[in-house]
Amino acid sequence: MTIRVLIVEDESIAAQAHRTYVGRMPEFEVVGVAESFQEAARVLGSQPVDLVLLDMHLPDGHGLDLLRQLRATGRPYDVIAVTSARDVDVVRQSVSQGVVAYLLKPFTFAMFEAKLRQYAAFRRTLEAGESIDQRGVDAVFGAMRPAPDDERLPKGLSAETLEAVRTTLDEADDGLTAGEVADLIGSSRVTARRYLEHLADLGQSARATRYGGTGRPHVEYRAVRS
Repeated sequence: MTIRVLIVEDESIAAQAHRTYVGRMPEFEVVGVAESFQEAARVLGSQPVDLVLLDMHLPDGHGLDLLRQLRATGRPYDVIAVTSARDVDVVRQSVSQGVVAYLLKPFTFAMFEAKLRQYAAFRRTLEAGESIDQRGVDAVFGAMRPAPDDERLPKGLSAETLEAVRTTLDEADDGLTAGEVADLIGSSRVTARRYLEHLADLGQSARATRYGGTGRPHVEYRAVRS
């Protein structure tokens, strides 16, 4: 399965970062980058697109207006909002227009990757067959939601950062200290340690002691793979 992605982002540095991020994920392919409302509409009218990564603040229109235009075509575009827009009304309207996920800037690659992984699982579930039972319906609607353990997070922890820490551990060849994880996800060492300890409490990471160097030993964490 290859998911064709259109990036709609007017800031060239951000657009290039998103292109790079998508390029790291084997199931996804960038088919275009649009820096304006009109350019996005042109690309959508000229080639197949499965997923739109949509910024809400465009120089010649609002992302919500483009979203409404997409829905009016009747084509089954999926949309993930990738934006700094925190206005509750914008979020509400995005949901009513069928946005499947909402990713707030700024974010790390791990957070971005987690959203796209969820979306890929969502697509695979939808494309598994021509008919679907209740369990399948529940799986489709649940694919873009946090896992149950994310919904019971201790106060002060967020599901997106937890997924970023989990993904970082999963991709590491060796154990990582809290400081190393903090550098990779762009957080403080104390914050990273809280998430790592939570994963350890859930049995999803294992603690070990790292010796070496001239300083004191450090605690490192490894993903527990089933």
